[in-house]
Amino acid sequence: MPIDLSIKSVPDELAQRLRERAKRNHRSLQGELRAILEAATEAGPPLSVDDVLEWNQRRGLRTPSTSVEMIREDRDGPRR
Repeated sequence: MPIDLSIKSVPDELAQRLRERAKRNHRSLQGELRAILEAATEAGPPLSVDDVLEWNQRRGLRTPSTSVEMIREDRDGPRR
């Protein structure tokens, strides 16, 4: 059974951008929001072990200690 969702206090500028996007896509605002939610929650194909290994290697992860160092650098580095 479908449920109603509500988002409160949406800034005017964001609401206007959503209306414009809906218009470009020939949808109602509600239809556009449903499409955005659908795309955001869409599950991609499952990753293989090789995919995960390649992803980690591209990011410079070689050993468990490398990942610990990266986490510490991110945690202790300058705040964004």
